[in-house]
Amino acid sequence: MPLQQESARQERKPVILMSMGQQDRNGHAYQVMTHKYMQPVVDISDCIPLLIPTCFGVADIEQYLDMADGVYLSGAASNIDPSLYGQENLTPEKKQDLARDLVDIALIKGAVKRGLPILGICRGMQEMNIAFGGDLYQKVHDEDHLNDHREDPDTPPDVQYGASHSISMVKGSWLHKLLGDTIEVNSLHGQGIKTLGKGLEALALAEDGLVEALHAPYLPQFTLGVQWHPEWKALENPDSIKIFKAFGEACRRRAGSALDLRIDKAS
Repeated sequence: MPLQQESARQERKPVILMSMGQQDRNGHAYQVMTHKYMQPVVDISDCIPLLIPTCFGVADIEQYLDMADGVYLSGAASNIDPSLYGQENLTPEKKQDLARDLVDIALIKGAVKRGLPILGICRGMQEMNIAFGGDLYQKVHDEDHLNDHREDPDTPPDVQYGASHSISMVKGSWLHKLLGDTIEVNSLHGQGIKTLGKGLEALALAEDGLVEALHAPYLPQFTLGVQWHPEWKALENPDSIKIFKAFGEACRRRAGSALDLRIDKAS
């Protein structure tokens, strides 16, 4: 490998796109991203987060994707607009963020076409499912065959994000090889996967059968959506470390392939 190419590989960290969300404060519209979602991208994945404001629409999505080696869809307090998956809104009391939905779905579809690794957490996993044509239970706790997966909002964060139930990996899957048979996860969601999108498959299930992790096995790149929150105190959780390391390695491979292509074109 030429010295110039090897040096570029060592110096450049992969760039990970992360979309921000709408939040109103004192009469002003803010674009926000919680620190806890960015931290493991830096500390564990060893990548650079690049935040995308979602308030300007999707016109510049391709230019953002040009700069990216991966896409990371975080959770948020807002629900996905149910019109995007053909349902009426059953949770009018919950905030929605349609601008973020539209940007994230465009990011997912663009990443699929470009071969960029994709990681989705909680709401992000649900957006992945919608982008592939699936739908959601808007109130998991109202389904007779499912448990209540919501957190207690009156407890401190350490309790809310503490392990609350186990999940089982699909036998023989790559996530099974990564994490083992079962792990304990936190649970802070009122909505969940109802029908998997086209081409998506479950990687892990909760005790009640709810999908807790999914991927797109027909795609060549890394794809993973998880319903729990591995970002919470990720450095203290061996399973979270494995997930963010796997994502970072996938983004590094993508960055290396893109660098090779650029150098080949320039030489």
